[in-house]
Amino acid sequence: MNLLQTLEAEQVTALTRGKKRDFSPGDTVKVNVKVVEETKDEKTGQIKRRERIQAFEGVVLGRQGQGLNENFTVRKMSYGEGVERIFPVYSPLVDSVEVLRRGRVRRAKLYYLKGLTGKKARIVELQDRRTVEAPAESK
Repeated sequence: MNLLQTLEAEQVTALTRGKKRDFSPGDTVKVNVKVVEETKDEKTGQIKRRERIQAFEGVVLGRQGQGLNENFTVRKMSYGEGVERIFPVYSPLVDSVEVLRRGRVRRAKLYYLKGLTGKKARIVELQDRRTVEAPAESK
């Protein structure tokens, strides 16, 4: 690994601080984003700054890039219109990423979902691969 990659790996570990960003295309996620609102008070001339957290829930279409430059695209339907938003994985404005459902897909980029609506746009939920042993029958 060269010097640039080692520095980038150190920055990624410093930015994550125990937060695991473990999701893949096809997963339904809720991304909590910090929204900063700045308003200027007309009387005093001071700038007021407010922060709030806004949730964006949708399906992950894909991940691009690597290291600090990694992004992911989330698509949701809002009032019958498709809305896509691209988030940097290690951005300080992304408060948290919560995986709601794991999707079973066979592609890395799900751009074909843009043209589908209704039942055709559904993604099958990924089932646990752990096998459950049946209890032994008693006589």
